[in-house]
Amino acid sequence: MANLRVHNDRLEVHLTPAEKSLALRSADVIVQRDDIRSATITDDPWIWIRGIRRRGAEVPLVVAAGVWKTHSGSDFVLVKGKRQAVVLELSGGEFGRLVLSTSHASELIDKLKVGVPTEAEAEADAAAPDAPGAGGPGAGGAGAGGRVAGADFAAEETSGD
Repeated sequence: MANLRVHNDRLEVHLTPAEKSLALRSADVIVQRDDIRSATITDDPWIWIRGIRRRGAEVPLVVAAGVWKTHSGSDFVLVKGKRQAVVLELSGGEFGRLVLSTSHASELIDKLKVGVPTEAEAEADAAAPDAPGAGGPGAGGAGAGGRVAGADFAAEETSGD
């Protein structure tokens, strides 16, 4: 399985040579942490695959690897069997969504801390709750522009198989 590395500023999905061959991709997937809007753990990753396969390989309910084209952009999918997976909704970059099978989904979510404002953002939100972009009710989503807290992380942490 792919090796997922969480850094202070990015998430790296290091693909094995077999996964690169299946996905018809030569490079690893790198996502900026500021682009991650939400993260969801799912027990059935197959229902999260949307669109039409553009590049890659798929054997239904066995393996899906590659890029799926949707009306709103592209998704990167790396799903194996009925394993638990993480679905990352992205706001910018190469893909709109990542669907990744991993046996360490809850650890990955904890390391990403999606939607948790930093102390400075929390103080700013408390000081000006009616200001535009404040993370109060009705702000829509992960608060403070969907930024991810990164102050609590070491230089490099790993999660994956």
